[in-house]
Amino acid sequence: MTIETKICGINSAEAMAAVRDGGADFAGFIFYPPSPRYVTPEMARGLRDVAAGRVKTVAVVVDAADDEIARIVETAGVEMLQLHGKETPGRVAEVRKRFALPVMKSVAVAAPEDLDRAATYEEVADRLLFDAKPPKDRPDALPGGNALSFDWQLLAGRTWARPWMLSGGLNAGNLAEAVRISGARAVDVSSGVEDAPGVKNPAKIGALLRAARDLHPIA
Repeated sequence: MTIETKICGINSAEAMAAVRDGGADFAGFIFYPPSPRYVTPEMARGLRDVAAGRVKTVAVVVDAADDEIARIVETAGVEMLQLHGKETPGRVAEVRKRFALPVMKSVAVAAPEDLDRAATYEEVADRLLFDAKPPKDRPDALPGGNALSFDWQLLAGRTWARPWMLSGGLNAGNLAEAVRISGARAVDVSSGVEDAPGVKNPAKIGALLRAARDLHPIA
C-alpha cells in the first residue's frame, strides 16, 4: 500500500496532464474567487476531461451556498466535495445528503484543541483533511494553500474513524519527514508544486508524485 496523493489547485491542462500521468489519486479544483487558483465550473469540466477518468476530481468550496455547489456539481461533474470553510457538522451532513457525493471536511490546525474539534465531523464526513490554520497576523491569508505547515507531531499516534489527509506546506523535499512524523496515509499538496501562487509546475508535480510512490504508510 502506498501513500494516497491529491494535487490541489489545478487550473491548467498541463498541470492536469502531469497529475494524470504521475499517478495521483485526486485532483482538486478551487471554486473560491479570492484564490489565485480559482477556476470556473466550465474550466473545471475541461480539466476533468484531460484527466480521462484516471484521477478522481474534487471540488473545493468555502462556505458555499447550495445553488453554487449545485452549479459546480452539474457543470464540472466532480466526484467529491471538499468543504474548506467554517462549515458546521450539521452543514456537512446537509451537503452530503443533498448532493449524494462523498464529502471531505478540512480542519484548520495550530494546536491540540483544533484536533479535538475534528472529532465532531467524524460521523458526517467521509474524509478529514488537516491543514495549517491561517495566521492571525495575515489578513490576506487564504483558508488554505498558504504554503504553511503545522506541527506534524500533533497527529502522531492519533486515530480517526475516517480516512484523513495531511496538507499544508508539503513538497517533494519534506514529504517523507511529514509522513513519518504524522503517520499520514494520504497527502494533499498545492503550493509545494508551484513556481508562484496559482502557477503549477508540471515537473514539480511529477517529482512530488515520484517521492510519494517511494513512501509507505506506517503500520
